[in-house]
Amino acid sequence: MSKVAVQTDAAPNAIGPYSQAVKQSAGDMVFLSGQVAIDPKTQQFAGGDAAAQARLALENLKAVAAASGSSLSEVVKTTVYLQSLGDFAVVNQVYGEFFQEPYPARAAVEVAGLPKGALVEIDAIIIKS
Repeated sequence: MSKVAVQTDAAPNAIGPYSQAVKQSAGDMVFLSGQVAIDPKTQQFAGGDAAAQARLALENLKAVAAASGSSLSEVVKTTVYLQSLGDFAVVNQVYGEFFQEPYPARAAVEVAGLPKGALVEIDAIIIKS
């Protein structure tokens, strides 16, 4: 088995000791690190409401998936981290724009805080077909 880090300039640089994604040769799995609303062009936190942050986080996940040679259509599991579960409905609406049936398995959890003061962070696991 080999483990390979995936890096793309189309998504924000890692802001800590982690990879944007990790591709594993056994089973061709890709583990995408959580993304928040950081603009990959400026590397600055974009802010905005939960819907806008979810949209940019998902665009960033899409870019990292593409850099790994995959796409969001091969995502099998996501975790959505919300600073407030009160934002669940608006984030869920945006989320539905990025995934099609059969939808990935998903967990959504409320957390005390996220990097950069984000309202939303989303990670994903891909199994390439």
